[in-house]
Amino acid sequence: MAIVIPDECAALIAQQRGVIGRRQAIDSDLPPTSISTLLRTKRWQTLHRGVYATFTGPPGQATLLWSALVRAGPGAMLSHQTAAGLYGLADRCGQRDPPIHVTVPRDTYPTHIEGVVVHRVVHAESSRHPFLRPPRTRIDATVLDLVDAADSADEAFGWVCRAVGKGLTNTDRLFRAIGLRTKLRWRRVMLDALGDVEQGVRSNLEFRYVRGVERPHGLPWALRQVRVVRSGRLCYLDNLYAAYGTGVELDGLVAHPPGERWRDFRRDNAGAADGIVTLRYGWADVTGRPCEVADQVGAVLRQRGWTGSVHRCGLSCAAGSPGGAGAGARRA
Repeated sequence: MAIVIPDECAALIAQQRGVIGRRQAIDSDLPPTSISTLLRTKRWQTLHRGVYATFTGPPGQATLLWSALVRAGPGAMLSHQTAAGLYGLADRCGQRDPPIHVTVPRDTYPTHIEGVVVHRVVHAESSRHPFLRPPRTRIDATVLDLVDAADSADEAFGWVCRAVGKGLTNTDRLFRAIGLRTKLRWRRVMLDALGDVEQGVRSNLEFRYVRGVERPHGLPWALRQVRVVRSGRLCYLDNLYAAYGTGVELDGLVAHPPGERWRDFRRDNAGAADGIVTLRYGWADVTGRPCEVADQVGAVLRQRGWTGSVHRCGLSCAAGSPGGAGAGARRA
């Protein structure tokens, strides 16, 4: 039995990647009896209650996203990790069939939707991207949603660094977005940290270096994420004390694969040829021995012309003392 799909209904199906809601179909002049026939003959399949895929075979990811939106109702938009994935801010590594996150206006009450996490918020429409499809929250709103849901300040800061580092937003836009939120977890921490992000800090480890090593010990401020050309190739230095020909590279990985290790060695060697001495530290160094790191960096900077001195950051800090970690470097 041939069933004619009205033009308006067909256009909506195409826009929603093969998905249509029962109410949408009826409002587009497709009779309920036709819907029943399409489902009974398996030309359509049910994805959620009252939401159908208009084809046979397994639905793809885009179809599943649209089905969640249609089921959640008018005004729904993808958000949190789901929107982050669409922006290239997050991936699905380590997750199997992660839930779809949807934000809806607070005055709507969608019932339980299998595999979907529904967030009800005030003024949801102001967070909606005006053009992108499927509907999703703006990138700044997405970042703040992830910050608000983060279990730690490090995790929250990591989302901000990732978004700014990928060029998806900037600190000015995030400052404004934070100002529009009446409630936000980690607000004070984020407002304080955005200044460092604006100066080029792009990871939790770099932030720990600035706040735990450089500033409390009175080291000069380094330039962050400095573009340099070495051996004809563009690369970035995490921290460069340009006046003293000293770079500090930070690596959060416990160990590098051999290919990456040799890449780092070549980069350090090329820097030495350019007159830049490169010091390299990992997470354990910066977070576990910040005073020793500061003492060592300060010793190298003094060797290369810095006239300042390393300050003690507290009563137990040995930085700057004759027996500090940098003493050997100062005597060398």
